[in-house]
Amino acid sequence: MRRRILLAVTGLTPQVITETLYALTQLTRPAFVPTEIYLLTTQKGAALARRQLLTPGTGWFHRLCREYDLPAMRFTSARIEAVRRPDGRPMDDIRTPEDNLAMANAILRRVRQCTALPDSALHVSMAGGRKTMGFYAGYALSLLGRPQDRLSHVLVDAAGETNSEFFYPPRRPARPARRGPQVMLAEVPVVFLRQGIPPGLLHGHESFDQTVAAINQAGADASLRLDLEGRRIH
Repeated sequence: MRRRILLAVTGLTPQVITETLYALTQLTRPAFVPTEIYLLTTQKGAALARRQLLTPGTGWFHRLCREYDLPAMRFTSARIEAVRRPDGRPMDDIRTPEDNLAMANAILRRVRQCTALPDSALHVSMAGGRKTMGFYAGYALSLLGRPQDRLSHVLVDAAGETNSEFFYPPRRPARPARRGPQVMLAEVPVVFLRQGIPPGLLHGHESFDQTVAAINQAGADASLRLDLEGRRIH
């Protein structure tokens, strides 16, 4: 596909981006090399991701690309979206049912945009953020995803999880004789429901709960009731 999109959700762990990108380009066969990257997170998560990943020269995303000779990818500060609450205020965390729904709507909207592109393949990472964020990311891909789209969870061993400075395995370890933290990518099987969804929901603007309700209604058992006295058919 001409456009290969990596979409991730995170909280305060921007390492998910570089760990997933490392796994997709260095461990996966055939490699999945994104042409563009999107990140959905909170206001605090966005600030942390921009500082740790995209700082010119020292950002870990730039380091990874240089170290592994990766081609140019469209990943800028503008592609890190800090989701807002329904009242427009920045979301620092998911603390209320309204926050939960706002995050679900943002994830569904981005997945809908990416899967509407006919020449694209979407890879969704569900590794970061609150559990509901990962669930919504996988759920949205199940609703709207196509055969070329994928869902994964990046895994890091204990040595990497406890190291806040670990963003990906270096090509040349500082201590060659010592085994460093290991990164693995678990692909998550997805049941694609896109073919059974009403066309209007695929390209519309319905919220997450509206989309789910419409799909449930469309798939409900049909009923027929004859009202003989009123001479009506329901």
